[in-house]
Amino acid sequence: MRISILALAAGLTLVPAGSSPAAAEPDLILHHGRVVTVDATFSVRQAIAVAGNRITAVGSDAAILALKGPKTAVVDLGGKMVLPGLIDSHVHPGAAMTEFAHPVPDMETIPDVLSYVRARAQALPPGHWIEVSQVFITRLREQRYPTRAELDQAAPRNPVIFSTGPDASLNSLALTLSGIDRNFQVNDGGAGFVEREPRTGEPTGILRNCTRFVKVRRNGKTPTAEDYYGRTRQLFADYNSVGLTTVCDRDASPAAIARYQTLLARGDLTVRLAISQHIDTLGPIAEVQRRIRAVAASPLRAPNPWLRIIGIKTFLDGGMLTGSAYLRQPWGVSLIYAINDPTYRGVLFIPKDRLRAIVQTTVACGLQFTAHSVGDGAVQTLVEVYDEVNRTRPIRATRPCITHANFMSPEAIARLPQLGVSVDVQPVWLYLDAGTLVKQFGYERLRDFQPWRSVFMAGAISGGGSDHMQKIGSLRSINPYNPFLGMWTAITRRARWYAGQLHPEQALTREQAIRLYTANNAYLLFLDRQVGSLEPGKLADLIVLDTDLLRCPEEAIRHARVLQTYLDGKRVFDRR
Repeated sequence: MRISILALAAGLTLVPAGSSPAAAEPDLILHHGRVVTVDATFSVRQAIAVAGNRITAVGSDAAILALKGPKTAVVDLGGKMVLPGLIDSHVHPGAAMTEFAHPVPDMETIPDVLSYVRARAQALPPGHWIEVSQVFITRLREQRYPTRAELDQAAPRNPVIFSTGPDASLNSLALTLSGIDRNFQVNDGGAGFVEREPRTGEPTGILRNCTRFVKVRRNGKTPTAEDYYGRTRQLFADYNSVGLTTVCDRDASPAAIARYQTLLARGDLTVRLAISQHIDTLGPIAEVQRRIRAVAASPLRAPNPWLRIIGIKTFLDGGMLTGSAYLRQPWGVSLIYAINDPTYRGVLFIPKDRLRAIVQTTVACGLQFTAHSVGDGAVQTLVEVYDEVNRTRPIRATRPCITHANFMSPEAIARLPQLGVSVDVQPVWLYLDAGTLVKQFGYERLRDFQPWRSVFMAGAISGGGSDHMQKIGSLRSINPYNPFLGMWTAITRRARWYAGQLHPEQALTREQAIRLYTANNAYLLFLDRQVGSLEPGKLADLIVLDTDLLRCPEEAIRHARVLQTYLDGKRVFDRR
């Protein structure tokens, strides 16, 4: 590669000679700003040039403006910060359909939940199901499940399920219609159980990883393909408004994947999409392995910076937000989570031998494996399986991942870089849930909760995600997908309804927090040669902010706003 002495003297980085596009006349120049490249040295420049869909040069104002041609559009940034387009490593775009049938209010208390249930009971005929989904008990002021009796009183003639993923609280009618009584047993080979009254053996209404047995019948109008399409476009436009230019659907169905293909074909895709396809792990292991091989055979496995299947996603344990994450030590008797067994450690969904066979097949197919693994017991189990598989077939090239990894032991963290395992983490969970978790576990036990700095210091790669599940709106959604709230949480380790900082020794620097949502996520999603930093030759995904995240007061980070979002060199969002 030849770079002129004059270019070096001007502090100018150009596209290497002979590459495409040539650094001749840019289509766009942004100058008089603070261009945070997020390159290896985290260099900050004044200006950036774009030709077509690629970055052609970054450097000083004088050097970049010298490249200007008669057709170059020139934008004066007025000192504003420019970052690479932000990346969310974990979303569920089906969230766009949450309020298709009717608005769903925010619920912060048990009375809020019961008020919603009563309103739905008044709006629906008797016998129609009422569903409350992903209103997590850690985020309710009372910090508990609504009881069977409370749900009965709110909707005596309607079956009600208060669902928080694999766990739920049901009213009496919902239990009856689902055939869940004192004689019910899990008999499908999967994990889970029904909580029972100690004296009578009757179900309390709390289910652990058993929502698959609830016989919900959906009510209301059925969305059409165009309804799904339109609302997905609306969601992706909202992602652009907070600076997101790339996301990963971490549990994609075939229907969702087909929708993304249509969006791309019609020119309506405004985010790059990496896909972890959902794989059901119940049933004969040979059938599970056949499903994995079918994913590996998809044409969408071919490298494509717009849309690509990168691997598969499974579920290894329950939830921290629901009381079923698989821990190394018992949860402890808990009114919050309705736990009566002092030896209860949560629920491990996949036995270790079976998990090993699944991971071996995934690695052999060249796919990234990731599993929802919340508790330190689940994380330890997955790390051990990765280690065992690696002894006979190296796994590093497949960029194996651990999704969530909320609780991690120092021993597990030390193994991550040795094996090439990365973690997909959700900082906003600390912001929303730390108050309840401290009450449940105590401050000291939470030293292993979201240990972000330890992961960085170990040399492992972690990427920031939201696990966005429901609603459109970066702060009203479940979970919030505003990346600046995520960065602020990672930097401050401060939480809603909690005084002080939760183990501040695990806080990230501002540079590390920015890497979490840019270069690190690009690596997790196999896009590090294309996006994640502002370097010549990379795709021109970038954002302009109203706040300098490196210089502003800490509190201002969470309130930062995106002024413009560029994707592939084109402006897809402009705050006017």
